[in-house]
Amino acid sequence: MSKKIFFLVGMPRSGNTIFASLMNQNPNIAVTANSMTLEIMKVIFLIKEDLGFKNYPDHKSLDNVLDNVYSSYYKNWKQKYIIDRGPVSTYGNMMLMKKHLGQPLKCVVLLRNFLDVIASFVKLYVKENYLPHLTMEQKISLLVDAKGGLAKEAMAVQELLKEENKHMACFVKYDDLINDPKTEITKVYDFLKIPYFSKHDFNNLSQFELNGIKYNDSMYVNNLHTLRTDGIKKEDNPYYHLIPQRFIDKYKHIVF
Repeated sequence: MSKKIFFLVGMPRSGNTIFASLMNQNPNIAVTANSMTLEIMKVIFLIKEDLGFKNYPDHKSLDNVLDNVYSSYYKNWKQKYIIDRGPVSTYGNMMLMKKHLGQPLKCVVLLRNFLDVIASFVKLYVKENYLPHLTMEQKISLLVDAKGGLAKEAMAVQELLKEENKHMACFVKYDDLINDPKTEITKVYDFLKIPYFSKHDFNNLSQFELNGIKYNDSMYVNNLHTLRTDGIKKEDNPYYHLIPQRFIDKYKHIVF
């Protein structure tokens, strides 16, 4: 494979878009939007459960396709280094990657306290009047349940925090990224062994756009991926008090 493939793992509202906007200032790097590559791998792999495949189980030929998903998907991208965003470190995904990626698995992992993530969603829900027919408790329940927007990403982060997997990860805490982005970005360059780009601008950010494509947040919540462009700053969240106590009791221990 002519390109180096790395991965970005982190719950939503943990600094993914800020990180991508910064790293993508380097013309040799592409930090992707929420990537479809893992879903492609899963769909192809699950063909092995099909009766037609079991009738004629040509594993080698199907494995050839799996071996080339990433090289084919990113074939026409101009960037040399791809940082693919998705929950690559959940157990099933990790097994597929170790067999078919053809490169060592290296992940940048964004960490943010779980209640801070929820509070960030609450702020967005209020500002965008999201799902007005539901109570805030119902909205948060949808977010944190087993099929919600945080489940896979939280499990992926959890796997990389295990001692036996930490060698594959560079951990970046949300507060550190906001307070000292240059130090955290430099740490990522060192971990991935990518030559440092000296022209990073930490005061003027661009909205996420890659290869001429932008997010269409109307599919989920408006402004889900909208950034402040006048610098990286941590803002107080006046909506934290809207989190029901049962969620606070359940998740307050998940801190980084």
